[in-house]
Formats: sequence, C-alpha cells, structure tokens
Amino acid sequence: MEEQYHIPVLLAETIDGLNIQPDGVYVDCTFGGGGHSKAILSKLSATGKLIAFDQDDDARKNLPDDERIIFVPQNFRHLQRFLRLHNISAVDGIMADLGVSSHQFNEADRGFSIRYNAELDMRMDQRQTLTAFDVVNTYTEQRLHKLFEQYGEVTNSKTLAKKIVDVRSTASLKTIDGFKNALREIVKGNPNKYFAQVFQALRIEVNDELGALKEMLEQIPSLLKPGGRVAIITFHSLEDRLVKNFFRRGSFDEPEENPFINTESVSEMKILTKKPIVPTDNEMKQNSRSRSSKLRIAEKVGSHES
Repeated sequence: MEEQYHIPVLLAETIDGLNIQPDGVYVDCTFGGGGHSKAILSKLSATGKLIAFDQDDDARKNLPDDERIIFVPQNFRHLQRFLRLHNISAVDGIMADLGVSSHQFNEADRGFSIRYNAELDMRMDQRQTLTAFDVVNTYTEQRLHKLFEQYGEVTNSKTLAKKIVDVRSTASLKTIDGFKNALREIVKGNPNKYFAQVFQALRIEVNDELGALKEMLEQIPSLLKPGGRVAIITFHSLEDRLVKNFFRRGSFDEPEENPFINTESVSEMKILTKKPIVPTDNEMKQNSRSRSSKLRIAEKVGSHES
C-alpha cells in the first residue's frame, strides 16, 4: 500500500511553495512513494508534465497510470542530462524530499535500519558496488573518524573509528547485529540514538548524498525558467546548510565575516523562506518521520531583474 510506503512530509507547504502553473513542467527529484508527485499532478492540466527521478527501483511500483509523468530511474545528480534526453531544457519547478523513505527503513534486507538484522548494505541504488560493509571494513581510521564526526555528529567518533579498525580483523561486521555487537562497549548514551547517528553517517557516505545534493543544486539555476521555483526538504543540518548557502549565495562556502569587505551575494535565486518551514505539531504527531524536516523555497530571478 502506497500510504505505508512513505507519508509525504510538508506536503501542502511544498505544493503551495511551488506555485504550480497548470501547463508547466515540473520535476520531483525524489519520487519515492509518489505522494508529492500525486499532489503536483492534481494541479496540472492535460498539457502539464512531471518528470520523476528515483534511483531506487522499488519506487517504480508506485507510478500512477498517467501519461503526463516520465519516470527516470536515476540519481537526481544527473538531473540536467536526463532532462535533455527528454528534450526538456527548462522547467517551471523542481522539488526534492531528501529523507530516506519509510519503505526503505522497513525493508529489512536493505540494511538501512538498526531495528533488523541484515547485511550492512545501505545502497539506495542497487546497481552501485560500494556498501556500508565496504566502508567499515576498508576505510582508514582517520577517514572513518571524519565521516562519523561530520556526517553523524557522533560524540565519540574518534573512539568509534579506532574500535572498528581494531575489531574488524577478528569480528565480522558484515551484518547489522555483528556490527552492533562488536561496538557495544563503546556506545555512548542511548544505544538506539547512537546507532541511528552512526547509520546516518554510513548511509550518507555510501550514497554520496551530500555530493549528489551539491551537484543537483548547481544545476537548478540554469534549469529553472525565470519565476520558476525550487522547494527542498532536508532532514539534517548538513543538508540544510548546503541548501541555505546555495540559495543565498550560489555557492556552498560559509562567507568569512569581514566588516571592511562588502561581499555582495551573486545568487540567481531569490529566497522565499526567510526561515525554513517546519512541520506543524499535528503533522509531527501523525508522522514522526517529519520531526526533523525543514523546507526551503527559492525562485529564479527573472531576466529583467538581473
């Protein structure tokens, strides 16, 4: 059942933010359970178009029978290339929900969830070769330390990295249970919360989520028509910071604060959400997955204004 697959987060706010033109061309970068796509299609006329990307082939099962939708089974980092293949050079709106779908967490054998025992896998795209097991089994201690510190904000990331390198020659880390058991003695605080952060870090690394997000963001200004909008839902501070900086300045770097230098931003995007939109208490009650979500919306500046 599609409802169980993935409840769309911040649905009304995203659709409002896109300001959908009935005859427009829209892109859903993260089709998943198809919730956001369904809402976009309901606002489009018979001539409107929706291009839906999803690198997880499971998502294909949720496609509606609707000739206005084109499904692209690819990572959204290849946005421009696949739009060109479909003879689309500019679009009216782009959206992405960067959360892992509940469906992926609930598919025990995919290895995303700490609740099940399965192989330590975590590949969103089953065609790629690098798995979470490869990461913990082959990365250097220093690389593991940085990864857990930056992507998982794990409190004792240095100890964790050292422990993994110490035990991996004698203990098998191939399964989730094996991995958790080998690290039991260094867990800080609540084990579920701790492993959730560790798993988040591994998932981001395995799927190069931040690299893919950066590549996708960089393509947006040239793909949007003037007045076209982009709406992006993030689930942790790393993603949110990239989106915020890119909308604000067209780059990912934090500017250096210098009172004597006027660094005017040269973004082609106008930010429409001064502060990110967060879910209502009601939505958080109904869908616990939405708790950490933040929505940011920007508009491509029209040529007459640039």
